[in-house]
Amino acid sequence: MAWLGDTPTPGDPGSAAGVYNVRYEFNVRVPMRDGITLSADIYRPDAPGRFPVVLARTPYGKNTQRAWHYGNFFARHGYVFVWMDVRGRGDSEGEFVPYRNDAKDGYDAIEWLARQPWSTGDVATWGGSYLGRIQWLTALEKPPHLKAMIVHVTPSDPYVEWPTGTPGPMHVCWNRMTDGRVLQYVDKIDWMKVYEHLPLVTMDEAAGFVSRHWREDCAHPTLDEWWEPLRYQHRFHEIDLPVLHVSGWYDDEQIGTPLNFAGMVRHAPSERARRGQKLIMGPWGHRVNESRKLGEVDFGPEAVIDLDGYEVRWLDYWLKGIDNGIGDEPPVRLFIMGANRWRDEHEWPLARTRWTKFYLHSGGRANSRFGDGVLSTEPPATDEPPDVYLYDPARPVPFITDPLSSQIGGPDDYAAIETRGDVLVYSTPPLDRDVEVTGPVKLVLYASSSAVDTDFMAKLVEVHPNGFCQRLCDGMVRARFREGMHKEVLMEPGKVYRFEIDLWNTAQVFKRGHRIRLEIASSAFPKYDRNLNTGEPLATSTRMVVAENRVWHTPAWPSHLILPVIPE
Repeated sequence: MAWLGDTPTPGDPGSAAGVYNVRYEFNVRVPMRDGITLSADIYRPDAPGRFPVVLARTPYGKNTQRAWHYGNFFARHGYVFVWMDVRGRGDSEGEFVPYRNDAKDGYDAIEWLARQPWSTGDVATWGGSYLGRIQWLTALEKPPHLKAMIVHVTPSDPYVEWPTGTPGPMHVCWNRMTDGRVLQYVDKIDWMKVYEHLPLVTMDEAAGFVSRHWREDCAHPTLDEWWEPLRYQHRFHEIDLPVLHVSGWYDDEQIGTPLNFAGMVRHAPSERARRGQKLIMGPWGHRVNESRKLGEVDFGPEAVIDLDGYEVRWLDYWLKGIDNGIGDEPPVRLFIMGANRWRDEHEWPLARTRWTKFYLHSGGRANSRFGDGVLSTEPPATDEPPDVYLYDPARPVPFITDPLSSQIGGPDDYAAIETRGDVLVYSTPPLDRDVEVTGPVKLVLYASSSAVDTDFMAKLVEVHPNGFCQRLCDGMVRARFREGMHKEVLMEPGKVYRFEIDLWNTAQVFKRGHRIRLEIASSAFPKYDRNLNTGEPLATSTRMVVAENRVWHTPAWPSHLILPVIPE
């Protein structure tokens, strides 16, 4: 055993004021129903009595500096904090199959922890990304002693973030990182070259290994029964729990967090659970609350908050019954970029939103930022000529990102990308006043193609007076899945189709003198795999054709961007 910390504050040892010494128990074996054991490191207050438990289950290794920080922090504040290696990872027995065993293992772990002599029987779960999704999957198993969840940067259901019918190319980096029992070193692999490999199904070999999990996922391009064990967003009505949802506007899995908050507020089975949802969205990437600066953008001194302290307050309310006022506070806390300040709200999306249509216009030459593309709140009055570009899968439009899968994109400058002729650019004139856009962003696009299948990508950009073109949010549609991910329906070449593209969410004040801009292309590589335009099977095809794609903006086909404008 070892100890760390200050002398406990006198008074009720379960109060928010208590600061405890910490006792450690490493590599504790926790039995699962099938006889294997998972390994847990337990940080608990070194004091008599029972304490609520916070459980984090990870495939990334529980014996890290980060684990040490959080284990000690929560234990010092009166919680037993348990880090556990998921099945087949680290010191846990069994085989690692991503997500497939975590729901039942989570149930067994929670119920085991509830029975321990130092436990009050009240358990919360905590963690982000993989650790977040498996909390939702565990909650569907309804462990009786699970009382609350804190979920960061949570992945959505399959094909919500990447509606392509394939794993994203950068996911193969994650597969390599989690290959075997411990984290693998991936920094020196030439990932951009790996992502160019065709066919997709053997991209793992291009990275120097073979991944059964990558290949199995590639074999299921539609939302079939294979994916059902990984889905939870259609089952919020089964989850009767308070949840603290945390993410960042530049989290590469950001779309799930606001969806989950709104879904639980609307569909959770009890009024207590519906009122027990909290949402925090900061100016962060996939690692929340890490820095005031992301890429080239400094979000100011308010960007980093005492998130740890807030989480303790929230747990004190739900697990210790301390009436600290958090239940009466507004449920939504948003960082408004551009203004660089936090604001409390009462719902998501905001009730006062003015859903404003910005129509696409041009004289048929919106190619690049040097073209004639315009965004306007006035719909097309005449049949404007379509904007035409060639999409060549051998020369895709780049998506600016670090090549590792740990963070995909950020507030990057797309000025250079916008010089390409296969990128359509539509901009407002410089704004004569500040305009706040906070909420979900959507594009209704009328488009046609010479190909039977192609992609359409859309990106919302803020253009600064100095020429910096800051990415805010983006999304895409693969034409064969325009009717949903349950089936593939190819296009008729030359026919105009209506596409809806979810550009995810943002909270941005476009300053006076800045411009609102929309980019449209047919690739964003390597965030998304390249559509080869042939309609052939996605995972195994290698043949490419060049597609001539057209974007229409006429009275009959009025392509338009829908922005959630917030009144001053």
